[in-house]
Amino acid sequence: MGYIIFLVRKEKRVNTTVKIGDSFPKWSAPTMWINGEAKEMEEWGNKATLIHFWSVSCYFCKRAMSELNQYRYYYQEKLNIISVHVPRSEHDLDIELVKKTAVEYKLTHSIYVDHEFQLAKAFSNEYVPSYYLFDQNGKLRYYQAGGTNLKMLDTRISRVLNSPVNLT
Repeated sequence: MGYIIFLVRKEKRVNTTVKIGDSFPKWSAPTMWINGEAKEMEEWGNKATLIHFWSVSCYFCKRAMSELNQYRYYYQEKLNIISVHVPRSEHDLDIELVKKTAVEYKLTHSIYVDHEFQLAKAFSNEYVPSYYLFDQNGKLRYYQAGGTNLKMLDTRISRVLNSPVNLT
């Protein structure tokens, strides 16, 4: 059984949910990056991109990190991974704790620190962990929320990476 953790935000929700087939949403510069800034989408080359929302206080996020690391290793030539840290509480705003957690769980890819919910708003994302898989053309091909049953995510990654790329 999968579990989904809800994010709590004070502002009114805007109905701009990213849907399957939509292009990668525009994003604003984050307050900070951990492990180096990710390139702009135009510079990602012919790679698919997995956006992973997580929080340091989320047990299910931490349980899923070893699998995320396996994706990064196994698909390194074909898949960009960008993690997005979003706070669920005031405690989660501690940057040193975010950095320590990244080291502890061996997250060596770029981490967008989204403590102002800029990217979470762009995606209309309210859950951690959650995963958005974009194909090589920047189109959303799969979305999953919850920290268990990542076998389905792995299957979708494999399908996207093995499907022909349409550059038109």
